[in-house]
Amino acid sequence: MREKGEPLEEKYLILSDIHGNVSAFDSVLADCRDENFAGVILLGDCIDYGMRSNEIIQKLIRLNETIWKGRILVNIWGNHEKLAVDKDLERLSSDRGRVMAEYTARHLSSESMAYIQDEMNQEGIQKFMIGGWKCLAVHGSAEDHYWKAITLDNLRGDYREYDMVFGGHSHYSHCFTQFYQTEDSRMRNKKAVTFVNPGSVGQPRNQNPCAQYAVVYSGSRRMELRAAVYDVAYEQSLFPDEIDNFYKSRLTCGV
Repeated sequence: MREKGEPLEEKYLILSDIHGNVSAFDSVLADCRDENFAGVILLGDCIDYGMRSNEIIQKLIRLNETIWKGRILVNIWGNHEKLAVDKDLERLSSDRGRVMAEYTARHLSSESMAYIQDEMNQEGIQKFMIGGWKCLAVHGSAEDHYWKAITLDNLRGDYREYDMVFGGHSHYSHCFTQFYQTEDSRMRNKKAVTFVNPGSVGQPRNQNPCAQYAVVYSGSRRMELRAAVYDVAYEQSLFPDEIDNFYKSRLTCGV
């Protein structure tokens, strides 16, 4: 039972697809620095595309030792962590993507690889609870944990057993509710499931170049899709000539 004076609800920080972009990640941390989060949910792809994958992992390690200590509820692989380990580059759709992935894997430190292999959930999917709500975190979808994302017109799986589903991979933020038919007359034979994609911290593709993330409130099940301005030009300046210009130029417009 809740004691008098205890908060009616707690806040949870949802992050996905940081992609080695330190400036974007730092802007998110600054944007919510005065907030107290009961938990942090990391939906994968902290590495690749950006030039500072090792630095992102170092920051995650330090956060886990300090302000996020004991609060990281979910820390799952995305397809880019999977690529760094299994080197299955044929899953990528372009040669430039393969060059990019090879570059990232080549520059990952032994400490970064240890973090990916030992500290992250390699399944790319995880069940957990928030304030009595049954939740699912998945980088992609129930049908394909790594490579196929949940979208409004294609959920790629049956999620009726959950109250909230958190997914990444697409780099498109969304929040919507799907109603499943049930035999529960008390709820008018419907089951509501809320789907949230926080968007990408480090490589948004929804035509908003800002670093994007989400916050969920446990009591009201309220979702906030947020965005924070960061120094795009500085991150672009770090790309070497061997990496296709596409990966840094897309950051300008968030596409």
